[in-house]
Amino acid sequence: MDSAQYQRTIAARFTVFDQDGNGYISREDFSTAAAALLAEFGATARSDRGQDLYYGAEALWQGLAGIADRDGDQRITRSEFAHSAVKRLRDSPERFAEIARPFVRAAVAVADGGEDRAAGRTQTVRMLTALGVEPGAATAAVETLDGDEGRIGEDRLLKAVAAYFTTADPDVRDL
Repeated sequence: MDSAQYQRTIAARFTVFDQDGNGYISREDFSTAAAALLAEFGATARSDRGQDLYYGAEALWQGLAGIADRDGDQRITRSEFAHSAVKRLRDSPERFAEIARPFVRAAVAVADGGEDRAAGRTQTVRMLTALGVEPGAATAAVETLDGDEGRIGEDRLLKAVAAYFTTADPDVRDL
């Protein structure tokens, strides 16, 4: 895959973050994602799980903005995402896992209904679908992530999410 094709592939993944489809990623997109997850699983924003999810969404936004918001306008354009975020995250996928961990941990707790740090297949498909992943792609992704006894742990999910956003590997393009 040449560099231009790689950049186009990564830029297309930008749309997962751009929850409202306005052409840039902002703090509101992360709040929207958190609200969608809470609604899907019947949790409230004021609950401990809801507060943890909003905290995780804010941490993910701050981490991504710190990497990609080159002009400091509190918005990440498709170009900023493709050129700044992806290069830095590709060079250090563990950095992405570090900034995504609070959100993923809280999302798994909301999906699982507790502090288990693992979710079942059905809950994970629901979680991905609530975040805007097409249902068929979410199901296919979960089948590749499935762990012991149908449970998908936080670390496995983090690794898959990091790979999705930092590589153009065709095996992870459907997440």
